[in-house]
Amino acid sequence: CLVASTNRGCKAMFISGGATSTVLKDGMTRAPVVRFASARRASELKFFLENPENFDTLAVVFNRSSRFARLQSVKCTIAGKNAYVRFCCSTGDAMGMNMVSKGVQNVLEYLTDDFPDMDVIGISGNFCSDKKPAAVNWIEGRGKSVVCEAVIRGEIVNKVLKTSVAALVELNMLKNLAGSAVAGSLGGFNAHASNIVSAVFIATGQDPAQNVESSQCITMMEAINDGKDIHISVTMPSIEVGTVGGGTQLASQSACLNLLGVKGASTESPGMNARRLATIVAGAVLAGELSLMSAIAAGQLVRSHMKYNRSSRDISGATTTTTTTT
Repeated sequence: CLVASTNRGCKAMFISGGATSTVLKDGMTRAPVVRFASARRASELKFFLENPENFDTLAVVFNRSSRFARLQSVKCTIAGKNAYVRFCCSTGDAMGMNMVSKGVQNVLEYLTDDFPDMDVIGISGNFCSDKKPAAVNWIEGRGKSVVCEAVIRGEIVNKVLKTSVAALVELNMLKNLAGSAVAGSLGGFNAHASNIVSAVFIATGQDPAQNVESSQCITMMEAINDGKDIHISVTMPSIEVGTVGGGTQLASQSACLNLLGVKGASTESPGMNARRLATIVAGAVLAGELSLMSAIAAGQLVRSHMKYNRSSRDISGATTTTTTTT
């Protein structure tokens, strides 16, 4: 049902002229936690790291870790005598966590000259924040921050999606916006972005655990052109993807990346393939949001699952076939 539904959303988008994606920001983060004997001393490290006059030196030290690593920013927050330092850097076409970790290690070693009393508790202090829902990723972004939009004509909403512009706009407001606010959601202002992100991540060799923050998304819908058409968008601040390294080297995942035209490192511009993959993820999420919301608005959600989900006989047959083949 999810495959069929997302495909229907793609069809509606394609007929209406496609979607447009924009990468707003591109930077992976790592945040070590260090401890001092006093909060005052921890504060001195914060002032040192966030002083613009020291950034160039820190960048040179950090960038030694890779020919693609480029330090973008350093932010530090204090909790008593503990300092949490969030480094953000570009990582080319790699997802980049190992790359940024190496750069952070270089800087920590460099800082021991001026801060010999600094005790490094951990290379990650969870202010990064990786594989966990966190406001810092929702606000500051992590990986690729992407916004994707499309305008779906009213007749397409009626014929392909089997609902109306007014019904979609109302449902989005009450479900994705107000409903998520009532639930106290953190970056979950969407219908099912996680379904699509998980599927694309597994298919293209990404880290499926990073689905947690990569699925943070707000879906917006607005009636335009005197209410005849609908403008839909998804804003996703922390899509963490790469086209080199890790699972991208596996045969099936490599084939999927090749199919999408983003396999490996970009020869034209470092990072371009990974950024394009992030826009593809956002476009797929947009299609999934459009179709599922339409199914709910039209009262088709339960009916479609009852019709297309496997019966116990189908599952039994599939199990037997698989066993025989194996």
